Amino acid sequence: MGETPRRVLGPGTEPDPRFTLANERTFLAWIRTALALIAGAVAIEGFSINLDETVRGVLAVLLILLGATVAVGAGVRWLRVEQAMRQGRPLPFPTLIPFLVLATVVASIVLLLLVRQ
Repeated sequence: MGETPRRVLGPGTEPDPRFTLANERTFLAWIRTALALIAGAVAIEGFSINLDETVRGVLAVLLILLGATVAVGAGVRWLRVEQAMRQGRPLPFPTLIPFLVLATVVASIVLLLLVRQ
């Protein structure tokens, strides 16, 4: 292993490639989620004819921020899991999941209220 990965991933032994690849697939799934949130922002801003311009803008910005947060969280999660596997520690708690659940529930309630108007 080169010097850069060792510096980023820390000490430890190389995990089974299947686990590393599974960690990468999970990372990519989170990135797809982030991209979907950002695409939702584009759709709301571009195609929500019946919504007030300010409401559209706020929703779009919130979805973009949520997507960016999920993308950053995905990278942090990938790194923490990879380090834990290399050091033989338990996998870290996925803090991104409760955050995303709460944000999705809040966004759903807001959208339901807007649609009912």
